[in-house]
Amino acid sequence: MTAADIGILVLRLVIGLTMAAHGAQKAFGWWKGSGWDGWRAVMTRMGFRPESLWAAVSIGAELGGGLVLAIGFLTPFAAMALIGQSIVIILKAHWPRGFWNRDNGYEFPLSLLAGIVAILGTGPGAISVDGVLGLSWPGELRLLLAIVGVVGGLGAIAVTRWGAPPTPTTGPQ
Repeated sequence: MTAADIGILVLRLVIGLTMAAHGAQKAFGWWKGSGWDGWRAVMTRMGFRPESLWAAVSIGAELGGGLVLAIGFLTPFAAMALIGQSIVIILKAHWPRGFWNRDNGYEFPLSLLAGIVAILGTGPGAISVDGVLGLSWPGELRLLLAIVGVVGGLGAIAVTRWGAPPTPTTGPQ
């Protein structure tokens, strides 16, 4: 175990559990979150159809992907899901408001995305389930999964054009 392993552990825990907590807000309404019905309504306002499917996908990416990233299990796949979700969060929910978080801009989700990409690039570290199991992920696979995450996020945004015109969201993100 090295100082770098401890650093990656801290990064995985903070980013993974933050993403999972946002997913729990959407799924269960915890910590003043929207809950399932409220999140479905947000997905409707953003133009995602069928909204129940996309609500489940986004919750799964955040809650499931966040927990799996936090423990460092199948880390590149968790990062792929979270990269896709982060692209959607940034472009659909926060981009129109500019950069700064004080205006509900994309500063915070961009910071989370940068951390996810850093974890994907460096690997989960020795203090992870992947490390304990001896799972090693080649750089080519990690790059491919990053690309799949970006394309998946952009593809999810593209399908909103098939639904009703989105209206600006003012509720929980």
